[in-house]
Amino acid sequence: MATLSSCASIKRHNEQRASYIPPDRLKEDVDYAYAKLQKMHPQLYWYIPKQQLEHKLDSLKQTLTEPLTPLQFYFRFQPVIADIREGHLSLRIPRKKFTKSEIKKLEHQKGLFSRFEYYISDDQMYIIQNNDSIENIQPGTEILSINNVPVSTYIKKYRSLISSDGYNTTFQPYFLKDLFFNYYTAENGLENKVTLETIYKGEKHSYTLTRETKSDTDLEKDKEMKKRTQERKLNDYVASSNSYNRSFKFLDKDSSIAYIKVKSFSREYSEEFYKKTFSKIKNAKSDYLIIDVRNNYGGSLYEINNLYSYLADKPFTLIKPSQVTSRDVPLRTNYFRKSTPLEFAFKSIAYPSYFFAQAFSTYKKEGKVFYKMKADKPMKPNKEAFNGKVFVLINGGSFSASSIITAKLKNDKRAILVGEETGGANDGTVAGFYSYQKLPNSEIRFPIGLLLVQPNIEFSDSKKGVVPDVSIKENMQDIIDKKDPQLDWIKNEIAKEKAKI
Repeated sequence: MATLSSCASIKRHNEQRASYIPPDRLKEDVDYAYAKLQKMHPQLYWYIPKQQLEHKLDSLKQTLTEPLTPLQFYFRFQPVIADIREGHLSLRIPRKKFTKSEIKKLEHQKGLFSRFEYYISDDQMYIIQNNDSIENIQPGTEILSINNVPVSTYIKKYRSLISSDGYNTTFQPYFLKDLFFNYYTAENGLENKVTLETIYKGEKHSYTLTRETKSDTDLEKDKEMKKRTQERKLNDYVASSNSYNRSFKFLDKDSSIAYIKVKSFSREYSEEFYKKTFSKIKNAKSDYLIIDVRNNYGGSLYEINNLYSYLADKPFTLIKPSQVTSRDVPLRTNYFRKSTPLEFAFKSIAYPSYFFAQAFSTYKKEGKVFYKMKADKPMKPNKEAFNGKVFVLINGGSFSASSIITAKLKNDKRAILVGEETGGANDGTVAGFYSYQKLPNSEIRFPIGLLLVQPNIEFSDSKKGVVPDVSIKENMQDIIDKKDPQLDWIKNEIAKEKAKI
């Protein structure tokens, strides 16, 4: 019965996604979204004046003169949402849903575009890694067109859908390369064959990519990758990318330079990871620590608060009190969202406890409402805290929680930041937890962040990312050649210091 219900739900979703919605209904959705933002978003006009935002919304409504599908409407509405310049705020792409049998079939096939890694610069896209040596396409090959449509056309269109926090200049290329084919597939469907026109070292070439069936060896490898060993748990293994969220090593023979790479602050097993890692660093009597949060889009506030306790040299408070728009906002988090019938039953039992916990989670001060958070309470440094010199690697892909911890480290003069301006704002962001809205007519999902989360630092009002102490940009050739000029600068700096001793 549940399977039949699920199939009917998927069919209805896909039919609705293909339907055309009259202009007056689309305008209703615009008004609905704005009303919800005004009610729930604690810092809506941080980067855009109210009058300017309302002018943009009115201008959008004036262009809605013909029926559109939800996807067409998304491509019209999302650029206005992006103009709010709040990186966590975004409409969700109305995607096609697949049945279990369709998903199983796709799992037995290799991806069409995911077998390459990409680099975007201005309106150009390059292949920088060819994981399966497909057609012997060389790293550094520029993709000029996909099925005769210039890639630059797609990039210009998709760039308008992405915003970072404020007037940050580095975030878009990183996020766009990761989302490009999500947008492309939403527009063009899940294709089985595409033609790429490319250029490499002045020579043009055309390639036809096809969706291949996985071999038995590939399927066995997939199964192996999904196994959760103790090491994989501790380092937070991600099967889809065959990589770890956390890793640790010493960069020299005498263990004087410790290196921690965090790809995402997922919280899972993070306490155990940091406990073991900093114990090893202490036992090794390391003088230097490098923390790498490049391409880390953020995650758990709990994890960065814990990590900071291993870096602090005095008592600290990580964030300022987190503001919400009203006392009832914490109850608007869609508690039963995405629950299976069994999960719904368990959640129903637990709901009264959840309700009272959320209901008493706010307090009022000086006319404003705040949400109680552990990270806004004073903390002492961990007894295993590192006392040596700290370097932190950042880039435009360092977003959200990555920006909060790096802004705090810089403000407290506890680390030297090396790389480029972070993708997340220096002065905080709006995230924490979300109210998952659904526009009534297009049924587009619209998660709205409810908490204003700001690092406990002097407010800069820069409206930009965290600026590094030492600015070093990595270029495409560095990535292809597996060179790391940012890490190399730190190593050279340490070598100079050691030479003076």
